[in-house]
Amino acid sequence: MPTTRIHLLGDINLLGVNDPAVPFNKIALALKAADAVFANLECCLFDPAEKREMMRDDQSGFEGIYAPPASGEALQLAGVHVVGNANNQNYGADAITASNQRLDELGIAHAGTGPNKAAARTPVVIERNGVKIGFMQRTSQYWPNNHEAGERATGVAAMKAYTAYQPPYYKDNSIPPNRPGAPAKVITWVDPAYLAELKADIAALKTRCDIVIASHHWGYGEEILQYQRELAHAAIDAGADIVMGHGPHFPLAIEFYKSKPVYYGLAMCCFIRSNKKAHRGWAGMAAHLTFDKTSLTEVAFSIVRQNDAGEVLFSPASKESDAIARVERLCAPFGTQLRVDGDRVIARGG
Repeated sequence: MPTTRIHLLGDINLLGVNDPAVPFNKIALALKAADAVFANLECCLFDPAEKREMMRDDQSGFEGIYAPPASGEALQLAGVHVVGNANNQNYGADAITASNQRLDELGIAHAGTGPNKAAARTPVVIERNGVKIGFMQRTSQYWPNNHEAGERATGVAAMKAYTAYQPPYYKDNSIPPNRPGAPAKVITWVDPAYLAELKADIAALKTRCDIVIASHHWGYGEEILQYQRELAHAAIDAGADIVMGHGPHFPLAIEFYKSKPVYYGLAMCCFIRSNKKAHRGWAGMAAHLTFDKTSLTEVAFSIVRQNDAGEVLFSPASKESDAIARVERLCAPFGTQLRVDGDRVIARGG
C-alpha cells in the first residue's frame, strides 16, 4: 500500500463568499494532492425565505449562519471530500436539510447532522489506496431549543457535557477559601450515557475502517477543559486514531495520548464574517497527517491565514514565529514538542 496523506481543516464558513473560485484557489493544489480532506463546515448552505433576527426570546432560539447555496461550490473546487457539520452554527431543520441536499449535489460527504439521531450519528467511510478512512463528528456546543437530533427530529449529533463551580479549597487554589470573592474552580464532565454511545460508535467504526478520525466541536478559551480531555482520551481508547477539535477561533494545544494525536483546536480555515461582524487578522491551523499503510508516520500542521481578498493561505512557518510560539506554549503542559520543517511544523510526543 502506498502512503496515505490526510488534511484536516478547521472552521469553514462561506458567508461573504461571492465567488466560489476565490477562497481556496491558493491552496487547492495542495489539498487535491492529499488522499483525503476533511473540514468542519460551520454554516448551512441555505437561503431562508424569511429573514429573522437572531436570539429573539419569542422564537425558537439561535438562527445559525446561513451561506448562499451557490457558495458551497468552493468546497468542491478546493478538493474537500468530507465535512463534519455537527456544531453550534448548523441550526434549524429546514436549513440542515437543505444544506445536506446541497452537499449531496456537490458530491461532498457529510457527518454530524441528519433527519434523526441515527442519521446524524452515521459516520462517513471513504477508501483510498486500499485504506478505509472513517470520519465522525459530534458537538458539545449546541442550543437547548430543538437543536439536538432526536428519534424523529432533524438536528445535530450532540455530546452533552456539564459544568459545575467548585468553591476554592486551600490545597488546590492559591487563594485561601476565607477570601470573599475568590473565584470558583470550573469543573466539566461528559454525560455518561452520551459518552457510552460515542465509544460504541467509534468501536463499531473501527471494525470497518483502518483509520478513524473523531471530530468534536467543543471548548471555551485557551484552557483545555476536563470534558475535552475526557472525550479525547475515551475516543482513542475506543479505537480513534486521530482526534480533531474545533470551536474556539484560535489554535489550541496538541496532545499525544497513547502515541495518537489530539488537535484540541484547529480554529478557523475560511471565515470572512458571521451574521453581524467581519472577522479579520485571525490565525488558524491545518493538520497534515501521513500514514504508511495504517501506521501514522508524521503529525504536522501549517498556520492558516485569509487575506483581504478572501483567499485562504498556508502561511510559511518563517513568517509565523509568534503564532508557532503561542502554540508551543499551549503544548508545553502536554509535553508535546514542535519543530519547524520548511513551511510546516512537525509535532512529536514528549
